[in-house]
Amino acid sequence: MSKIGFIGMGNMGYAMLKGVLKSFEASDIIITSPNKEKCENIAKDTGVRYAETNAELAANAKFVVLAVKPQVYPEVLKNIKNVITGDSVIISIAPGITIESLKKQLGADIRIVRAMPNTPALVGEGMTGVSYCKEDFSFEERDLIDSFFNAFGKAVYVAENQMDGVVCASGSSPAYVYMFIEALADSVVKYGIKREDAYKLVAQTVLGSAKMVLETGEHPGLLKDKVCSPGGTTIQGVAALEAEGFRNAVIKATDACYEKCTKIK
Repeated sequence: MSKIGFIGMGNMGYAMLKGVLKSFEASDIIITSPNKEKCENIAKDTGVRYAETNAELAANAKFVVLAVKPQVYPEVLKNIKNVITGDSVIISIAPGITIESLKKQLGADIRIVRAMPNTPALVGEGMTGVSYCKEDFSFEERDLIDSFFNAFGKAVYVAENQMDGVVCASGSSPAYVYMFIEALADSVVKYGIKREDAYKLVAQTVLGSAKMVLETGEHPGLLKDKVCSPGGTTIQGVAALEAEGFRNAVIKATDACYEKCTKIK
């Protein structure tokens, strides 16, 4: 039996798989997807096995990762319901779908880990919020869960009622960051910087700034203040962002994202 099985090989499932392969052997993993050609290509590239059906995968993996869209969950859960046992562990990464709702569909004795990763997992820099009842798992199982999520980035453990907030903070927000990178790059292309150089300048700056927050432990506001010399260029730019409602736009985006999460069943 494999340690980990992935149902779904879309953007998120594939990103996690690539990260997990850095810490786990290909023989530890099995995958499945409705697209058999994709399974064959991934198996050829990575050495992992693939199952023909969701039920076959669930019967051959201890940890079953549901890497599919929320709207596909009812069908997938129906596929695996009669195959999984109390020894199985389901890892759900769908926004808005609670552990309680999954237990109602799969059985009260089925153990669920609810998580929200993000696509930077593809390059080993994912951020995942994780929630589960630790008392239901052995120390060995908890260690494997830690190893799994840290294989493609970092993880924080939160109460389940905070998971919708995690979706806003890290699950959906890479899209906003990419928009910021694109917009800032556009703005300097206007002044003659080559497009490829603009993307490199901006993306590396975002990366470096993020590392400053994580590695110095200083408040983002303080780090911002250190760049803003009195009467200088940076404070002029910051003032323009504030005038255009930069922070308010980010907060409104989070509100919209959170509202959508609460409507997913």
